[in-house]
Amino acid sequence: MKKEAAKKEAVKKVVVKKETAKKRAAPARPRAGRPTREEAARRHEELLDSAIDWFLESGYDNTRVIDIADSLGMSKRTVYAYYKDKEALFIAAVDRLVERYIVPIETLQAAETDDLEETLRAVARIRIANVATPAGIKLQRILNAQSHRFPDLINRSLSTIEPTLAFLSGLFRRLEAQGKVRVTDAEAMATAFLSLVVSGPSRMIIMGGRMEQADIEARINFSVDLFLNGIRPR
Repeated sequence: MKKEAAKKEAVKKVVVKKETAKKRAAPARPRAGRPTREEAARRHEELLDSAIDWFLESGYDNTRVIDIADSLGMSKRTVYAYYKDKEALFIAAVDRLVERYIVPIETLQAAETDDLEETLRAVARIRIANVATPAGIKLQRILNAQSHRFPDLINRSLSTIEPTLAFLSGLFRRLEAQGKVRVTDAEAMATAFLSLVVSGPSRMIIMGGRMEQADIEARINFSVDLFLNGIRPR
């Protein structure tokens, strides 16, 4: 009996040691409570994305902060910890779209070639493709719907094209110095180019119209040719 009891006790000790080893080897579970910095950043972006969708679908007046919070499983108190009121949340959500919509000047510089016509076509393609992104469509629609209430949204919108205007005006000045184009006002020329080449397709896309790539290319080719005929030396 003593031998049997001793054997059972030995087995028990082995089991306890194995369980202890497993616990030590097992990865620590994340503690419940405050989210990590990465989780907090992700939830913040989800809040801004959801807010824009609510403002677009329900309008500014009919959108409630509590509805946005509930759709994310988030408390209203958490939202107000980020933003003092609905207007502040709206502006932040629009600013987030603006950040996503801007085409970096480095992207445009990478598209530059020794052929001005090809460079302008590439810029046009980049800008039109950018309008067609979810961020581009949402931004333009929210501007159309709410700029009367928030006039400063126009300035935020204009900031999205500043890198493109800077790239084009710089390009035109360099080519003028080489005698390849006539420049009276480089910034005005850059603005005119975007209006001529990009505005038409952009309006169609924002309104939900469908443009085949062949139609976009035809529009780009026609507009670039027309623009170049106006700036070449005579």
